[in-house]
Amino acid sequence: MEKTIVAISTASGNGGIGIIRLSGKDTFKIIDRIFIPKNKKKEIKGYNIKYGNIVNPKNNETIDEVLVSYFVSPKSYTTEDMCEINSHGGMVVEKRILEICLENGAELAEPGEFTKRAFLNGRIDLSQAEGIIDLINSKSDMEAKESIGQLEGYLSKKIKEIKQKMLDIMVDIEVTIDYPEYDVEEVTNTKALKELTYIKEKLTSLEESFNKGKILKSGIKTVILGKPNAGKSSLLNAMLKEDRAIVSDIEGTTRDTIEEYINIEGVALKLIDTAGIRDTDNKIEKIGVEKSKKLAESADLIIAIIDNSRNIDDDDKKILDIIKDKNAIIVLNKVDINDKNEYNEKEVTNLCKPIIKISAKEEKGLDNLYKEILKLFEIHDISSNNEVLITNERHKKQINKAKENIERAINSLKDNMPVDILSIHIKEALNDLGEITGENVSENIINEIFSKFCLGK
Repeated sequence: MEKTIVAISTASGNGGIGIIRLSGKDTFKIIDRIFIPKNKKKEIKGYNIKYGNIVNPKNNETIDEVLVSYFVSPKSYTTEDMCEINSHGGMVVEKRILEICLENGAELAEPGEFTKRAFLNGRIDLSQAEGIIDLINSKSDMEAKESIGQLEGYLSKKIKEIKQKMLDIMVDIEVTIDYPEYDVEEVTNTKALKELTYIKEKLTSLEESFNKGKILKSGIKTVILGKPNAGKSSLLNAMLKEDRAIVSDIEGTTRDTIEEYINIEGVALKLIDTAGIRDTDNKIEKIGVEKSKKLAESADLIIAIIDNSRNIDDDDKKILDIIKDKNAIIVLNKVDINDKNEYNEKEVTNLCKPIIKISAKEEKGLDNLYKEILKLFEIHDISSNNEVLITNERHKKQINKAKENIERAINSLKDNMPVDILSIHIKEALNDLGEITGENVSENIINEIFSKFCLGK
């Protein structure tokens, strides 16, 4: 790569420091033109920081007092010569330093171009690069932890182990094809069937881990469902510990959805407060009710809230009917008014769903609700288990394709097909897994992945 790239790597706005990052063969030449160190020694050492001033070479005007970090190829983030200018924070200073770098030979980096160079130069594979963007976008501690694992190559290692098993089978197949005089075909087929079955099990395990991985990455999409004035907005406010939603005695106050995130023991909950479900002639409210029902269809979890100070009515029964085949927790609210309502308890017990008593107004019972959510999604099992989890939809898709090709290979063996047919299916599976790590992936996919990165990363 010929060009030397530059970008501001810190978020825009005022801050204590700002970082302008350069990478490429002319990095040190550009720095030498615009940076005057206090220590005049010219020797450049990797992992070295120099203190001095950034100046405009045209008029020797001092732009800022900075620290410049030096990273000599190949021991850098991109494996190229790199520098990071640590300036004072602020859009004006950072932008002026960026402009001077551009005027002196650098070109503005594309989003994710530093990490893209790290991938193309072989320092990381594609799944590790995706782990970086997942880490940057993490919404919870557990998601960040899983992203770090992917960045450190846990998934890559698992994929490599599975691919090696496939390659071992391919070696046996090649021996059978190249040396037909050795009567080993039956032995080879028996061994291949055993190995392919093992590979299929490993791929299935990875594929199924996506259900847990999706929770870590996207959070638990949690819809609060109930009739008007059951306490949906009060519950949202209590969980957020702020007055996010309007609470009123007037029915139908919430007519659109309100979405917020909270964190429970390292896992994100995407809370969605919905319009109260009831029969209504109001056109706007009716739209809100329909939207609530659609959200319930796609929710990971429904919190069905019942006003325990009143007996369950037809509107409540509509809510209970919606959740009967869903992942749901029934919350009996307003126990500060009526702690014991035998009629309600009998009605909800028949649904065989977890039942939690709370007072959203007094913020009582929320801990029990959180414990039930963690139990329902086996969060503690996820956090205590060191298994590799698939959190990326692209990875799941490729693993599924590889598994299908392995199944075809198994069927071809059972049907006594020629070994070269078996070989075709295994090669396809190898290619499928290779797209995860980037060994054989199209340029379009690479560009699409790195376009999701922020500028300067």
